[in-house]
Amino acid sequence: MKHIVILISGAGSNMAAIARAAERERWAEPPPRGLSARVAAVVSNRPDAGGLRVAAELSIPTAVVDHKTFASREVFDTALMQAIDVHAPALVVLAGFMRVLTPGFVAHYAGRLVNIHPSLLPAFPGLHTHQRAIDEGCKLAGATVHRVTSELDRGDILAQAAVPVLPGDTAEALAARVQTQEHLIYPRAVADLLRK
Repeated sequence: MKHIVILISGAGSNMAAIARAAERERWAEPPPRGLSARVAAVVSNRPDAGGLRVAAELSIPTAVVDHKTFASREVFDTALMQAIDVHAPALVVLAGFMRVLTPGFVAHYAGRLVNIHPSLLPAFPGLHTHQRAIDEGCKLAGATVHRVTSELDRGDILAQAAVPVLPGDTAEALAARVQTQEHLIYPRAVADLLRK
């Protein structure tokens, strides 16, 4: 059985989309019907993350590694790796995990670490992507699933979805439209990786 560990910091809507797809599409069943895979755990760096409740409602084990209790990013990442590695993950999926990870962490999960970013990479890496797309007069915005490397938002692109930027759009309205596409492409991209 291939284990997926999902890292969150907030509401966990992408985590829930992946977990529900796994259930709906019977990923736990052996091939050819399934993928012999399951979401083994959801780990958050914030004890108040709403996604922890969602994961519990989906009967997924949860853990918290509160970054505020560690003296450095490196010490936090070591503790986070320990919480992840007990599940022997085939994939570590960042789903709204709002921490920049150290090169050591990224190297530890090389080839197994994926993220979703709310822009059509390579455009607008980093934060405030929706407002930046509006400010630049873009006609399209979207989301990208990519492999994680030590360079922020620069790993190989695995999937993308585009949405139009509409006249009068706010960052919030655009974000909501992009998120509907995130919930479609992220589970598909994870499933595709599990098939390899």
